[in-house]
Amino acid sequence: MNTHQLPTPTFFAPSKVNEIWRVPYEQRAQEAASWAQEYNITPASKDKIRIGLLLIDVQNTFCIPGFELFVGGRSGTGAVEDNARLCEFIYRHLGVISAIAATMDTHTAMQIFHPVFWVNSSGTHPAPATLITPDEVEQGIWKVNPAVAASISSKDHQALQNHALHYVNQLTHHGKYPLTVWPYHAMLGGISHALVSAVEEAVFFHTIARNTQARFEIKGNNPLTENYSVLHPEVLTGVDGRAIARKNTELIQYLLEFDKLIIAGQAKSHCVAWTIDDLLTEIKSVNSSLAQKIYLLENCTSPVVIPDVVDYTEQAEAAFERFAAAGMHLVKSSEAGDWLL
Repeated sequence: MNTHQLPTPTFFAPSKVNEIWRVPYEQRAQEAASWAQEYNITPASKDKIRIGLLLIDVQNTFCIPGFELFVGGRSGTGAVEDNARLCEFIYRHLGVISAIAATMDTHTAMQIFHPVFWVNSSGTHPAPATLITPDEVEQGIWKVNPAVAASISSKDHQALQNHALHYVNQLTHHGKYPLTVWPYHAMLGGISHALVSAVEEAVFFHTIARNTQARFEIKGNNPLTENYSVLHPEVLTGVDGRAIARKNTELIQYLLEFDKLIIAGQAKSHCVAWTIDDLLTEIKSVNSSLAQKIYLLENCTSPVVIPDVVDYTEQAEAAFERFAAAGMHLVKSSEAGDWLL
């Protein structure tokens, strides 16, 4: 294992992290093997201290300007800058990162948070960024679109309407964000679903150089619930009390086995914060001191900010302060020499 910071490969261009291209796998595989030999990078299986890197939803839909839910933060270029730093971090610390897991927000059109699911009395779908409250569902201001009921589940329209009211009530009861109608995004089979090319390239390079398989976790494909967190859907049960989803116990166990776990990705206010929050809940149920092995790359994540519509920066900062108070470390990728080794 190489414990010193490595150079970045010559093919890595920070200015291109906002672009999409085909990763030349064969060429990068050969370069990664040569890189490992040149810098004495051993297989990850030999690591005495196992360090994991969890990348949350570093996908085109959130990270490429002009895509559906680009996370610009207040700067307007947040995710692009985050990913430039993230790629550099992976390359420079290739020798100590034992494994990388990447979550993949994964959707189809007919889901509870997409416009087609809902209609008003005139049959119009809600615009993206519409918040749907329990009162609005109860009063029939927003109703489940009867035309999609059969395609979503075996439920009839009234049963799906009952679920919708139950769902928004559950969000309110548990202190979650109101149901947000999002633009169609991270669509399965589409280019918006893919990892950012520069990040995918770095993950692939790490896989070959360290002889360790990257792990990919699909989340968000359940039509009846949101899944900001990769560990836990927003709502687990339907109106009848039966399970409609389950928490990701296998991934929780996998993550907590690392000696150190680093977390980065998008968006800080939503999928990142919710995943960390669920991980913290699991940690507290086992041993609160385990929080001390979690490191949050705060300069590789940005909050959702839609100018003149909504700004979740303060909520994101408050969440990270709470995580730090619980024992997690707020760190910067550029200062990894101080806390990583």
